[in-house]
Amino acid sequence: MYKQEYETVEIINSNARSSSFTAAVEETVELYVNNVQIASILTSPGKLEQLAVGYLVCEGFVGTASDIKEVRIDGENRIYAEITQNDHFDMGFEIRSSGCMSVNRKNNEDAKVESNSHFHPDVIQGSLHYLESEIYQQTRGTHAACIIDRQGGCIACAIDVGRHNAVDKAIGQAIMDGFNPGEHYILSTGRQPAGMVMKAARAGIPMVVTKAAPLNSGIETARRTGICLVGFATPGSMVVFSNRWRIEGC
Repeated sequence: MYKQEYETVEIINSNARSSSFTAAVEETVELYVNNVQIASILTSPGKLEQLAVGYLVCEGFVGTASDIKEVRIDGENRIYAEITQNDHFDMGFEIRSSGCMSVNRKNNEDAKVESNSHFHPDVIQGSLHYLESEIYQQTRGTHAACIIDRQGGCIACAIDVGRHNAVDKAIGQAIMDGFNPGEHYILSTGRQPAGMVMKAARAGIPMVVTKAAPLNSGIETARRTGICLVGFATPGSMVVFSNRWRIEGC
């Protein structure tokens, strides 16, 4: 259940009236890797396997998706993953809320996207409609993330109360479906600090497009890792912050 109805009181110009509100639902999911609890994630219900796969790749717990041996869901709030251990991180514990995250491990900040792909502005602007969702219109409390190919087709989309989770779920779904990351880009409704941009870098995705703003850390990370970072994207305009050569005619 992605939403829940509540009775409320609406006050307009000192006049009160009964009303109702549809709230987005979040729940706590515990993630275990090699039998060690490494994260407690507040997320929207559903797509938990995709969340785990995307999380492990995007946060650098595995070098490639092939290092994930198994993911299984136990009940409604526990995910167990078995991976091939690597040397890029310390197995720490993360508490991720729907708005931000705090992490206690090493990051493989040397990630670099090797793809030579470039994308047409019309394709980028024409794909923004994929970010629209009924649940957002009803609750105004969710984020969306989509994986888009060079022709503008959406191969994976996820809605979540957290922008990090939405990206993880979308990338996780694309990985499970066997996509080529170098030929796709991420669409997101969320702000883009370094941590968000690094998800794309670790997954090998060469471009991130958001309707929102980048932060300085996100811009610097995109420039360092070879990612084209596009912000303030609307059907009529967008701002390119890094690696403009990936945009045709730019």
